[in-house]
Amino acid sequence: MKPTIPFLLAHPAHFIALGFGSGLSPRAPGTVGTILGWALYPLIRTPVSDTLFLLFLAAFFAAGVIVCDRTGRALGVSDHGAIVWDEMVAIWLVLFFTPATLLWQAVAVVLFRIFDILKPPPIRWADRKLKGGFGVMFDDLLAAAFAIAALYILLHFIAGQTL
Repeated sequence: MKPTIPFLLAHPAHFIALGFGSGLSPRAPGTVGTILGWALYPLIRTPVSDTLFLLFLAAFFAAGVIVCDRTGRALGVSDHGAIVWDEMVAIWLVLFFTPATLLWQAVAVVLFRIFDILKPPPIRWADRKLKGGFGVMFDDLLAAAFAIAALYILLHFIAGQTL
């Protein structure tokens, strides 16, 4: 099933799982969802402490398990391409560990998309073996971890900085 605007608006879980509509993009919905996540990051990050932000991310992950599972079942595909909440939560985690400059944030977004698309092991294993909402969310969490590690290496060895 191809999701539509009426599907998006039919249930709050669909609205969230489809990234507030960004997952309806006819091209590269995961990238569009990631970019929307990047755009929303300052709005959700700025007003809270580090600890509270990480607690929000944990809650967003847990909520993502539920909304992505419900939406995947409604679409008939567990990890439908239009489901982009997983990319949004993952990019927020990556950006948390990224220097607050446009250049480094752009590098972080590109690194995350590379790992999310290529799915090197163990991301590929998680993507294939873990199903339902948890599987949808977890493989992107792994891609975020890979992106953070790659970002750390770039910052340390190329820019002489640390996270």
